[in-house]
Amino acid sequence: MPSHEFAERLHTVFDPVPDDIDLASVDPGRIPLHIAVIMDGNGRWAEQRGITRALGHKAGIDGVRALIRTANDLGVRYLTIYSFSTENWARPAVEVKALMSLFAKTMAAELEGLHAEQVRIRTIGDLSPLPAKTRDTFRDAAQRTAANTGMTLVIAVNYGSQLEIVAAARRIAHEAAAGDLDAAALEALDPATFEGYLETTGIPDPDLLIRTSGEYRLSNFLLFQIAYSELYVTPVLWPDFDKYELLRAILAFQGRQRRFGGV
Repeated sequence: MPSHEFAERLHTVFDPVPDDIDLASVDPGRIPLHIAVIMDGNGRWAEQRGITRALGHKAGIDGVRALIRTANDLGVRYLTIYSFSTENWARPAVEVKALMSLFAKTMAAELEGLHAEQVRIRTIGDLSPLPAKTRDTFRDAAQRTAANTGMTLVIAVNYGSQLEIVAAARRIAHEAAAGDLDAAALEALDPATFEGYLETTGIPDPDLLIRTSGEYRLSNFLLFQIAYSELYVTPVLWPDFDKYELLRAILAFQGRQRRFGGV
């Protein structure tokens, strides 16, 4: 996108402009190719307002909408959102049930708009334990948008990075046992080849990982893929993470020098 078009879009999307943001400093050539987000804080946001956690999750959906729309407007090509981890099943059953229903309703409601914007939807994680309606909604969305050429929205649901890595290792072991991988191929196995066995195969590693709510942990999210991602942690609770917060994260990213282990 030419710089003048990008500048015009910025002023359209970010109006009004907060005093702490200088739109002229946003470099269109350094927008992260892939942003991954750990969306944390719905429960605490709800508790602060004396409402149920389910209502907190519902409020968080508005943040997801804003994130997708703004990332797309800025030219982000891949956006991965951590919607539900393999550990989240340990939450109270009523909360899990509400989340699963919310996933299905939201995906169904947003699909037409996302499809019109040429957003391609992809999921990572094991969908099989999800309720049938939720599982089918995600699968239908991925199938319907598979040929789209716009931003790729990766939804991590019932996802855990450790299980993903173990599953990849298991696949390699099975191929070796079946004779599909010989000793030479195993000896030549490198990170790039191993990544081809992960669920994110074909997706570039995240340039920027954002975590909301001020927690400094990775929560079993994309552990292999974020080896050299830039980390941005904000105390803002997820329902309050708006388009301006995303731009602040991108500006922080653009202010860093990425060395990838070099000097």
